[in-house]
Amino acid sequence: MNASLRNSGMGICVFILFLFTGNARPQGIAAPLKFQDSRLSVEERVNDLVSRLSLKEKVLQMQNNAPAIERLGIPSYNWWSECLHGVARNGIATVFPQAIGMAATWDPELIYQEADVISTEARAKYYECSTQGKRGIYQGLTFWSPNINIFRDPRWGRGQETYGEDPFLTGRIGLSFVKGLQGNDPRYFKVIATAKHYAVHSGPEPSRHSFDAWCSERDLYETYLPAFEALVRYGKVYSVMGAYNRFWNEPCTSSDLLLDKILRKKWGFQGYVTSDCGAIWDIYNGHKLQPDAVRASVLGVKAGCDLTCGDEYGNLTDAVAKGYISEEEINVSVKRLFTARFRLGLFDADSLVPWSKIRPSENNTPEHDRLALKVAEESLVLLKNEKHTLPLGKSIKTIAVIGPYADQLSVLLGNYCGKPSGPVTFLNGIRQVAGSKVEVLYAKGIDGLEESFIKQQEKTPNPVTGSSVPELESQALQIAAKADVIVFVGGISPYLEGEEMDVTIPGFSGGDRTSLDIPANQTTLLKKLSWLGKPVVVVLTNGSALAVNREALDVPAILEAWYPGQQGGKAVAEVLFGLYNPAGRLPVTFYTSADELPPFTDYSMKGRTYKYYTGKPLWPFGFGLSYSKFTYLEAGLDKKEYSSADTIKLIVKVKNEGPFDGDEVVQVYLRKQDSRYERPLKALCGFKRKNISKGATETFILPVAVNDLRIFDPGGQDYFVEPGGYDLLIGPDSSAPLLMARVNVR
Repeated sequence: MNASLRNSGMGICVFILFLFTGNARPQGIAAPLKFQDSRLSVEERVNDLVSRLSLKEKVLQMQNNAPAIERLGIPSYNWWSECLHGVARNGIATVFPQAIGMAATWDPELIYQEADVISTEARAKYYECSTQGKRGIYQGLTFWSPNINIFRDPRWGRGQETYGEDPFLTGRIGLSFVKGLQGNDPRYFKVIATAKHYAVHSGPEPSRHSFDAWCSERDLYETYLPAFEALVRYGKVYSVMGAYNRFWNEPCTSSDLLLDKILRKKWGFQGYVTSDCGAIWDIYNGHKLQPDAVRASVLGVKAGCDLTCGDEYGNLTDAVAKGYISEEEINVSVKRLFTARFRLGLFDADSLVPWSKIRPSENNTPEHDRLALKVAEESLVLLKNEKHTLPLGKSIKTIAVIGPYADQLSVLLGNYCGKPSGPVTFLNGIRQVAGSKVEVLYAKGIDGLEESFIKQQEKTPNPVTGSSVPELESQALQIAAKADVIVFVGGISPYLEGEEMDVTIPGFSGGDRTSLDIPANQTTLLKKLSWLGKPVVVVLTNGSALAVNREALDVPAILEAWYPGQQGGKAVAEVLFGLYNPAGRLPVTFYTSADELPPFTDYSMKGRTYKYYTGKPLWPFGFGLSYSKFTYLEAGLDKKEYSSADTIKLIVKVKNEGPFDGDEVVQVYLRKQDSRYERPLKALCGFKRKNISKGATETFILPVAVNDLRIFDPGGQDYFVEPGGYDLLIGPDSSAPLLMARVNVR
């Protein structure tokens, strides 16, 4: 029997009814209610169930903490669960790299595997909780992930939750994540994924409850919407979360344009829409567009927001009494919500639901831990490697590991994370991989800025000016003097950047950043370490781009680690010692300064991301080094002319001429020849990650849908593919193509 019913008080009678599937039934056993009959269609069952509910019961089901309807044997259900990079906030679970690191893999197939594991662990936890009668927050099967907002500005603290700045990459990674979560059963979802935050949402955090985002129609349809469209049309994502902010003066959670005209009518969305937490409240309190919760709730439901994260929809009974909304309109949302619960199998016997066979033993397994290591390995981006500093040679006998984040757990996890059972910090990873033949010395050297902030609040010496404690610095310089190589682990932490945070430190504000620089105390210590004349390797932890200009000049090697998950320390150590050849690629542009960017509150894409930025970045979108040298030999096409319905078959040959086996990520960018329309400088339209053995040549086959060459025509209010010639620019990053293929579209 389904775990969700075992504690509903219905007893053995209901057990018999739910297993009954024949036409005859034992004498003395009452016939099941229509909604309980699994032989019927979901639509029939939902219609029957909703017809039995009172208005009050209906509106209470439209809140994230939906109460039980005991008279019908309907258990309570909480719609709020999180799994951004692993099942979050529900005890022990496998913690994968933060979303920005997942994007840095440029490996959708791997992310599908990760999401499949996450949904398995979600089912395992659901079984464990529901059999114990636990139905609270974070214990359900409807997950408010992934975050597919476009990371348009590196100052946004929640950018770490996204797949980067490019709509195409975001769409491809997001599609894989959704498919892995929701599963492939034609009748039952494994879990339900939620595409968020819809739409045009990327900070600032402190003003998100009242901010009104404006951009052109072209930016809306070519930057902010494509990933959502991809997940709805091709991923069949069954839930969408509205954003806090307004867009074109309409709150996103009650926007007729976004929720009805585009999401449902244009894209054919069949699932349900949820608000972000308190977003209905924001309609009248933050945006001040309605006088009270009653009118705000009506506005949300009429626009198509079916579920509120909060209790605002309890006011809908009053709204019906006052004639603001009809019960029939409320029924639409209630039916959508119960359809989701039926499609999760929450009202059917375990024998009918394949995912109900997953047990707690399938959570946090060694196999899942190994996958977390693989994702971490693939996420690491080698930004600099002068004089072949990396990998570390066998002559290295002593390593000094220094830095505020070398042995800190938080920088492995990022935000919206689970609790790992055996996390490996960078220090511990280096010790594990180095073995007994290499001496590993450790000194923190300096505090992180978040620690300095706490000490300042407690009125202890060490103000938030980036200064270091003299004793810590002295210890670091002493061990560095004894070492053959110095590994410095610095950057920023999730205590400094994130969702609506109470952080007031120079360079940081409310979860966002006001500067892209790494903290001054790290720069100061790195300068002193470099004076020792030893090789210095910098390992960066962060959820967004850092302007590491001085470090790029003063140290020979820099490795971008992001927030790399429970096995991040081991993955980094493997790269340092040459056990893994790095091949991650940047999903965002690394700028030299925030001064290079338009104002944070400006949602126009002009001057932002590799597609529209005309300056010289510190490192370009798509960039990443390897221990091998890859030579791009040739590129060919299956034909030269295509229609708008075709898929271009691009064939690229690449040779590994280096001393290591390794992955290469071939990237394809489009550029229109002689366009009559405003277009980006270039736009990603294809990519493929593949391993190439040393000395070998591999053929990459990259399908490029002609439809992906589309642009939006404001006059015609729709997308179209402009006829004519296109250049397909092929290379290892967005900055300089190594090959080019020309195609013509009829």
